[in-house]
Amino acid sequence: MSYTLEGRTGTWEIVVGLEVHAQVISHSKLFSGASASYGGEPNTHVSLVDAGFPGMLPVLNHECVAQAIRTGLGLRARINLESRFDRKNYFYADLPTGYQISQFTHPIVGEGTVEIELSDGTVRHIGITRLHMEQDAGKSMHDQDPTRSFIDLNRAGVALMEIVSEPDIRSPEEAGAYLRKLRQILRYLGTCDGNMEEGSMRADVNVSVRKAGEPFRTRCEIKNVNSIRYVMHAIEVEATRQIEVWEDGGEVDQETRLFDPSRNETRSLRSKEDAHDYRYFPDPDLLPLVVEQTWVDELERALPELPDDKRDRFIKQYGIPRYDASVLVAEQAIADYYEEVAKGRDSRLAANWVTGDLFGALNRTGRSIQDSPISAQALGGMLDLMADKTINGKIAKEVFEDMLETGDSAADIVERKGLKQVTDTGAIDAAVADVLARNADKVEEYRGGKDRLFGFFVGQVMKAMAGKANPAIVNEALKKVL
Repeated sequence: MSYTLEGRTGTWEIVVGLEVHAQVISHSKLFSGASASYGGEPNTHVSLVDAGFPGMLPVLNHECVAQAIRTGLGLRARINLESRFDRKNYFYADLPTGYQISQFTHPIVGEGTVEIELSDGTVRHIGITRLHMEQDAGKSMHDQDPTRSFIDLNRAGVALMEIVSEPDIRSPEEAGAYLRKLRQILRYLGTCDGNMEEGSMRADVNVSVRKAGEPFRTRCEIKNVNSIRYVMHAIEVEATRQIEVWEDGGEVDQETRLFDPSRNETRSLRSKEDAHDYRYFPDPDLLPLVVEQTWVDELERALPELPDDKRDRFIKQYGIPRYDASVLVAEQAIADYYEEVAKGRDSRLAANWVTGDLFGALNRTGRSIQDSPISAQALGGMLDLMADKTINGKIAKEVFEDMLETGDSAADIVERKGLKQVTDTGAIDAAVADVLARNADKVEEYRGGKDRLFGFFVGQVMKAMAGKANPAIVNEALKKVL
C-alpha cells in the first residue's frame, strides 16, 4: 500500500533518495598511515598528509579499496575495474588542504540493488546508483571555549564509502527499512560497524514531493542525520513543509537543510551547490585506480553468507517461518547462536526459545547476544532435557530463569531443585484418581457433556504433582478414566 500525504489541494507522494556515508573499517586512513580508530585525544591520530602540510603526497590504502569492493559485491553492484580520484574544492576550517579527495566521475562501484521488507510483508528493491570512496573531514568543536572554535583532525582523512541510492524510496518506513538493511549488510561484510551514534554511518536525505504521475519536483537535502529514527522523522517534517510551500503558490528552492528534532523542523543551511561550484578535477598526485578482475573474484569467493541468502537457507533448512528467519539473521551473532542451538534439535522449538524467552531476557537485562548469560550450548542442553522428557515446557521456563540468574547448566538446576519430570504412570494414576474423587460433581458434569472441564482436571493433576508430571501421560490417564 503506497504512502501519501494529504494537502489542501489533494494527495502528494514523497520521493526520497539517500546518500549514506559509511566509515570503512581499517587500521589506517585512506591516504596516510595515521590511525583510523575512533576516539583518542584530539589531534593525536594525525599525519602530515592529514594536516595538509605542503609537499605531502597521498598513498592509497590497499585494504580500504578491498573493503569498498566487498561492499559493492554485497550490494549486488557492478565493480568498475578502473576508477579515478578527484579533488572536490571548498574551504572549511576542518579541511586543512582546502579540498577533499573523492571520486566524482569514475566511482569504484556502479549500479546495484538492496532488497527491503516492510512491516506488512511487502518486498521492494531500492536501486543503488553508485558507491565511491572519499576522505572524511575533521571535526569543528564549538562548545570548548566561549569565544573560539577548536579543530580536531583525528577524523580527517579517514576512509568513507558514500553509498548513493536511486530516488526509489516512497515513505519514511521504506527509508528506515533501507538503512537497517544497508547497515546489516555492511556489518555482515565487516566493512563498516554501522554505529550511527559514533558517526561511523550517517545519512544525507534528499526529499521532494509530487502529485501522482508528475515528474520529479525540486529536492532539498537534509545533511548529516545520525539515527534511523531521525531520518524517518526528518522525511515527514520536510515533506510536509514542501507541500505547504507548493500549495501556497511558492517554489521549493534546491538547498541544503538541517533537521532539528527538538523543534520538529528543518531549517535552511545554504543554497545547494552544483558540481561546478566544487571545481572538480582529477587529483594530480594519484594515478587512476586499476584493479584486476582476478582480485575482485578472489574477494567475492571469500565473502560471508549475506543476510538474504542466510534467511532463505534458514527457511529451507530449518523449516521456520520467513518472519522468524528474518529476525534470526538480523545480526550475524544471532544467526550463529541460533544455528548452534538448533544443531541436531527441533529447529522450530529452538527458534521459539531464541526469539521469545532469550530475546525477552536480553532486553530486560540490557544485554546483547554476544554477552548473553546463557550460551548457545547451555540453551541447547535445556532443549535436550525437554526432548528426552526429563522436563516439560512449564518446568523449562523455571529452569531458564534460574540459568539466567546463576549461569548453571539446565541439568545441574534440575538435579539441585528436584525438577525431574514424573513419568511414573503409577504415581500419575494415583494423582488422577485422587483429583477425580475430590471433584466427583465435576466428573458427572464432564460425562454429561461439559468437555471443557477436561482442562480443569489436567490443571488439578499438574498442580497436585507440583507441575512435574508429564502432560502427555496425564492427558492419557485422564482420558482412560473419564
